[in-house]
Amino acid sequence: MNETPPGPGGRLVLLTTSHRVAPGQLSWPAWQALHGADQVLCADPAHPQLPYLREAGVAVEHAAPTAEELVRACEGGRTVLVVATAEGDRRLTDGLARLAGSGRHTMPDLELLPGSYDLPGARLLDLVQVMDRIRAECPWSSQQTHKGLAKYAIEEAYELVEAIEDMEHRDRDGRDELREELGDVLLQVVFHARIAEEDEQAPFSVDDVAATIVDKLIHRHPHVFGEDTASTPEEVKEHWRRTKAEEKQRDSLTEGIPLGQPGLALAAKLASRVRTEGLSVPLPKGEGIGYELLAMAVRAEAEGTDPEAALRAAGRAYRDAIVAAEREQSSPSGV
Repeated sequence: MNETPPGPGGRLVLLTTSHRVAPGQLSWPAWQALHGADQVLCADPAHPQLPYLREAGVAVEHAAPTAEELVRACEGGRTVLVVATAEGDRRLTDGLARLAGSGRHTMPDLELLPGSYDLPGARLLDLVQVMDRIRAECPWSSQQTHKGLAKYAIEEAYELVEAIEDMEHRDRDGRDELREELGDVLLQVVFHARIAEEDEQAPFSVDDVAATIVDKLIHRHPHVFGEDTASTPEEVKEHWRRTKAEEKQRDSLTEGIPLGQPGLALAAKLASRVRTEGLSVPLPKGEGIGYELLAMAVRAEAEGTDPEAALRAAGRAYRDAIVAAEREQSSPSGV
């Protein structure tokens, strides 16, 4: 807080707060400014901070003064503090800027004081809030079900993979695309969680989803949150495999592997489980391209290659060759 006494024009403090921070969780400089002001104003009678300010003994007047009125209120060395709404007050700030630029007014010392700051992840609260409203008011979104949305989760996951691979295979910065696709995947999670809240038998919310994965991560990282140690990625994988086996109590290492995933990915996942468990499993005998692809996928996994990604890379090269051939055929003769 500025300890310098205000000039003859007084002092005007615009206190901004984030609607994503719990009401009452203001910074110490904010509380100092609130208690030290000669007058505290707020245009929004439903501002979430008001009950806590009044409980702390701060007298807040409900008023929406113009810029000129605020300048006059600060005359005589007075300090006036305005508790801004969550969206801010463009009308007020523009008006103050106009008065200051005119040169015809003795302006108060102006201070923009952030009263609270967003914590990391705070914008997720906005996403949950927006999803709540869309679910309630959008004719399409309000009718969606888990089953109906399933295909979009698959599509968005593939688009995310494509954005990642585009960054690697094309000499360009694709971080904007990556950020957008991550958001689309996150939307699917929040959408499904919002639908789950309406279940009459066993509802759960996005907070329950987050709590579940937090508990899982802590349990599967005893080298981070417990007394175990791990100094290599291999040791970390072993911790993960062991704790996951304890959680699932599966009768077969094949349990939990979705059979509906792409064939090469399925073959590689099965081979990975077999290799991790140290089992000796001969490949099934059979003729045809399917068994040949299975053998190639198992070999690729053993060599540390993702066969699905390898085939996609080859597919991209094939796609580029097709485009080049099309251009060559469509070019005028001799060009």
